[in-house]
Amino acid sequence: MLRLGVNIDHVATLRQARGGREPDPVWAAVLAELGGADGITIHLREDRRHIQDRDLRVLKDTCRVRLNLELALDPGVLSIATSARPEQATFVPEKRDEVTTEGGLDAVAEESRLHDAIARCHDAGIEVALFIDPDLAQVDAAIRLGVHAVEFHTGRYADAATPRDQEAELDALRRASRATIAAGLELHAGHGLNYQNVTPIARIEGMRELNIGHSIVSRAVLVGMTQAVREMKQAMELAIR
Repeated sequence: MLRLGVNIDHVATLRQARGGREPDPVWAAVLAELGGADGITIHLREDRRHIQDRDLRVLKDTCRVRLNLELALDPGVLSIATSARPEQATFVPEKRDEVTTEGGLDAVAEESRLHDAIARCHDAGIEVALFIDPDLAQVDAAIRLGVHAVEFHTGRYADAATPRDQEAELDALRRASRATIAAGLELHAGHGLNYQNVTPIARIEGMRELNIGHSIVSRAVLVGMTQAVREMKQAMELAIR
């Protein structure tokens, strides 16, 4: 079964624009679950620009589906993660000046730091994924680190200017996916996926989970969160029939 993880960061972004209490990402998570979400994804950034510590605490207590916490290699956030114990921690890159996550984590360059952070997560009973580019060297690093899953950054595919460029990015994703599956790691993907471009990614052999946020939240503004999630699930299910 291909799972859908719904990223609700942008609901928190809207809340933080006014510094108030609404819209509450916890409400969004409940509605996403009603629409068929298989998991909820949040990114607790070092600068707390959207998701707050309180959101993680409440979501951990209330989510009936898997909670996936994205985090950078920040000691403070890592301590919060190991205390909260979400079902999964996904290590991602993070820059203060970026609008959203740009590119995958360099697991090769960060292998030593990742080794220690992953060990802390495993000791806390948390599964670990790495958000990386579809590069074989990055996959090899993930294999050495003993993570449960890799999530491939699909931004280059989503931003491809021509069908030829898009196909080239798909080929890279397929090659990296084959190496991931062969090593026994679980295969995830996300970033820039929407209702129009999700089908080829969903059809990659062995794909187990897609994490999608901005497109679903944007659609939810018009039709509601439950319906927006339901429509994405339908698009994914049609892709793999």
